[in-house]
Amino acid sequence: MAEKKSKPTQRLFEYAGNYKYLTIASWVLATISAFVALVPFYFIWKLIKEVLRVAPDFDRAQHLASYGWSAVGFAVLGMLIYMGGLVCSHLGAFHIQAQLRLRLMKHIMTLPLGFMDDEGSGKVRKIVNESSAATETYLAHQLPDKCVATATPIVLAILLLVFDWRLGLLSLIPVVLGFAVMSTMMGANMKRKMEEYQNSLEEMSSEAVEYVRGIPVVKTFGQSVFSFKRFQGAIKNYEKWVISYTKDLRIPMMGLTTAINSVFAILVAATFWLGNIKSGSVDSAFMLNLMFYIIITPIITVTMTKMMYAGENVMIVEDALMRIDGIFAKKPLAVTSSPKKPQDASVSFENVSFRYDGAAKNAIDNVNLDITSGEHIAFVGPSGGGKSTLAKLIARFMDATEGSIKVGGVDVKDIDPKVLMDTVSFVFQDSRLLKMSIFDNVRMGKKDATREEVLEALKNAQCDDIIEKLPDGIDTVIGSKGTYLSGGETQRITIARAMLKNSPILILDEATAFADPDNEAKVQAAFSKLSENRTVIMIAHRLSSVTGVDRICVLKDGQIVQSGKHGELVNEDGVYAHMWQEFNKSVSWKVGA
Repeated sequence: MAEKKSKPTQRLFEYAGNYKYLTIASWVLATISAFVALVPFYFIWKLIKEVLRVAPDFDRAQHLASYGWSAVGFAVLGMLIYMGGLVCSHLGAFHIQAQLRLRLMKHIMTLPLGFMDDEGSGKVRKIVNESSAATETYLAHQLPDKCVATATPIVLAILLLVFDWRLGLLSLIPVVLGFAVMSTMMGANMKRKMEEYQNSLEEMSSEAVEYVRGIPVVKTFGQSVFSFKRFQGAIKNYEKWVISYTKDLRIPMMGLTTAINSVFAILVAATFWLGNIKSGSVDSAFMLNLMFYIIITPIITVTMTKMMYAGENVMIVEDALMRIDGIFAKKPLAVTSSPKKPQDASVSFENVSFRYDGAAKNAIDNVNLDITSGEHIAFVGPSGGGKSTLAKLIARFMDATEGSIKVGGVDVKDIDPKVLMDTVSFVFQDSRLLKMSIFDNVRMGKKDATREEVLEALKNAQCDDIIEKLPDGIDTVIGSKGTYLSGGETQRITIARAMLKNSPILILDEATAFADPDNEAKVQAAFSKLSENRTVIMIAHRLSSVTGVDRICVLKDGQIVQSGKHGELVNEDGVYAHMWQEFNKSVSWKVGA
């Protein structure tokens, strides 16, 4: 039997602790405020009654001031009670949202590093920020409003029926019609549409992040947004959904708007039917009640509108929780109860295969490879051959589907994740710096590093020229006041960070890809210093950068098809020899007339 799905409020209370009592208090205060807010209408009725009693000799009217001030007093009291409820609801909502985000981020930190590559940073950012914000809005504003919208009709119905039951029943006609229309709008179809809406927003957000990252390329080659077909497609899908959704809701929204705003027309018609206008005389008691109903019935419109949005908001927060649960459902890296420490800096692959979720075939297929401690090895081969995937398996960006990967003679699954991260350093082709000082960016490699250690790492990474040109030296904040670094300069800063970390195993993933010729020489010098006394695994397309390594492994279709030194592989009639020939042709290319 399927487990019964918890309501949004029950789910959110799991993160509330004692703050749930503040949320409950906000409901009570909001409900009381709804009752108090209707009391002024009683004094307005009394005031109108007194005016009609003495008309046209208004000087004989009594208690007008007391009725008026009583109405104002209860109105203010209702507002104060409601504001007190909002204070309680906001305190509870902020705490719940904070706890939800903390748990979400803690869970994300336990997931494999490849999780961000699979999901996309834009999608994850939207879930962490916007989906959790939807829960705050729901608790802080929408639930108190829902309490008001639920309590108001109860008291309103009593008032409408007490003063004149005939007018009261007629005034409730729009309520019945409104609920009938809303029932057609808030069904399973609406829930499905809401999910589609969030999916389209999520897709557009993720693609927007990727597009923004590629803006320099777009501007360099004079392209437009249409050069990014996926982003354009995401926008078109969102446009298609919005138009379809709007068309679907045209008739129901017209019906709802007409129904909840028809009460005045109904009351006017009732005047001719119940007010004896044809006889030439209108009952003063009837006129008193009619005027009162004309004043109070607009609350029906407001209440019905709030109830409509309350139903929609429940679907929004349910969808937000579903997306949050989607991240919580991701399995964290399995952590052994009896961790072991690597004995050296060797790496071995034993019958390793890996397949991405939803893929038709393996990205890595039955790879066997032994890398000795201190060996410098390069992974080369055609794009999509599995080079980066194989390297990422070492640091458990994801776990192998089959086989075993060992670091220092110990299966990576038996190594504490923190110890594994201390053992392996990565320098990516698209390394990024955080918006903080150079000093803090580098010290991420070693939290307790002194200023002198950071400066030494920067010097060894060939960063002296970068530091000299920055306004505040290593205390300059990257990304502030127009301070930015080129791709090669950024790479050298990340190399300094890797040097400070001082891991025995170093993985370089296309690390010189974005370096200009001047920066490349300095990056290569920094790599030479960084690679000393370490096991180094290089992933490269630029074959000239790997000719001096101890061994080259050629990967194609997820398998190692060749292995050996540069000189040996060039003389073989294989994939590497062909790649070397094509590389030399590309080096000799010239731009001519």
